[in-house]
Amino acid sequence: MDGKGATSGRGILFILSAPSGAGKTTLAKLAISKIPGLKQSVSYTTRARREGEVDGKSYNFVDKAAFQKMIGQNRFIEWAQVHGEYYGTALDAIEKAKAEKSDILLVIDVQGAAKLREKKVDGVFIFVLPPSLAVLHERLGIRGTEDVREREKRMETARNEIAASKDYDFLVINDTLDAAEQEMEYIIRAERCRLKRRSLDFPDYTPHS
Repeated sequence: MDGKGATSGRGILFILSAPSGAGKTTLAKLAISKIPGLKQSVSYTTRARREGEVDGKSYNFVDKAAFQKMIGQNRFIEWAQVHGEYYGTALDAIEKAKAEKSDILLVIDVQGAAKLREKKVDGVFIFVLPPSLAVLHERLGIRGTEDVREREKRMETARNEIAASKDYDFLVINDTLDAAEQEMEYIIRAERCRLKRRSLDFPDYTPHS
C-alpha cells in the first residue's frame, strides 16, 4: 500500500466507551500501537493519578479549579462529572488532529459520548462489553484499586452504562484480548473504506445513482 486509504488517517473521530474494568484502556493502547494514522486524544481529569499512569499520556491531570476555568473558557468539546471527578476532551486537540488528517481515538464515558451525539459530532461510536457482568465484577476485584463498597458502586454504574450501549454504532466483546483487538482494528479499517471517505482517494470517481 502507498499509505493512503485504509492504511492512513482521514480525520475520523472514533469514540470508545466501556464500563470500568472492561478493558477499553488496554484496547486503545493496542489500537494506537498497531494502526498507522491513528492517534489517541488525551483527556483532562481531576481524579488522582493511579500507579503507572503518566501525566500528559494517560490523562492530563489538573485540579478542579483549573478544570472549571477551562469549562468557563469553552475549551472542552465535551466534559462530564463521574464519581465526583471531572473528565473532559479539549476542543483544540481534536481540531489539531483533524487538520493533520490523523484519525483520533477518544476514550470517554457514556455521558461524554452522549454529549457528542447531542452536538451532532461526526464520529464512529464503539462500545466495549465484558463477556458477562460476573467477569466484570471479577476484573474489578482483581484490579484492587477500590474497596468493596466502591466496587459495588462501579458495578451499578456499569449496568447503567451497558444499557446505553444501544446508542453506539459497534459493539466489541472483550472476552479474549486478541480477538477484541482484532475486532477494533477491523472496525477502524472498514470505516476508512466507507464510500464517503474512500472516494477522496480517487477524485475522478463518481458513484452511480
